[in-house]
Amino acid sequence: MPLHLTWEQIALRLVLALLASFVIGLNRDENGHPAGIRTTMIVCLAATLAMLQVNLLLPLAGKPSSSFVVMDLMRLPLGILSGIGFIGAGVIIKHEGNVSGVTTAATLWLVTVLGLLFGGGNLYLGIAGSLATFLVLWALKRIEKNIAHEYHGSLSLTLSGEAPSETALRSQLLTDFGIVHWSPLYEPATAMVVLNCELKWVAKASRIPETPPAIERLRTLPGVLSLSWRE
Repeated sequence: MPLHLTWEQIALRLVLALLASFVIGLNRDENGHPAGIRTTMIVCLAATLAMLQVNLLLPLAGKPSSSFVVMDLMRLPLGILSGIGFIGAGVIIKHEGNVSGVTTAATLWLVTVLGLLFGGGNLYLGIAGSLATFLVLWALKRIEKNIAHEYHGSLSLTLSGEAPSETALRSQLLTDFGIVHWSPLYEPATAMVVLNCELKWVAKASRIPETPPAIERLRTLPGVLSLSWRE
């Protein structure tokens, strides 16, 4: 970092930081994630300004111990990195065992690092980091869609006496799923069976929840009074 910054250097660092965070935030907005353009740009701008402040204070460091300007300048960017954890935690959502927002939280943390790089004058490293981020968020997303993932779902069936036997149902489900949990509840008074089971299967990644065709076929079986499916 140079000891004395010119306004041109400050402007260049700010423009590069805002441009990089805008493009990254655009990717988050286009895919409907919580932290979009404005959040990403604000986080990156805050980190850039903090690092610019460190750079501007460099001439004041190294004074005698009796001087009030003696300071550990790196505490400011380190504090920024620690504080971004609270924002990152705010975009992570856990609902019924499903966790979302982790990539967005990681993106905010990375954008903070990019802001520190641009603010500290490491322009080439900041540009390289931005390009690598674009590659991960765009190109790898297409690859990720073609990678098989394991999914879990909960199935609940209410069966009458006309329904297929448990053995037949289990065999039918095993052709498409793995059975993690199997819990039948017998009701002798009504001759009904309430069957709860947890299933797992492997399929390509998809952000659109879909009921597997094998589950839909269960609705047409004789004796199936009700069916509930939840992923």
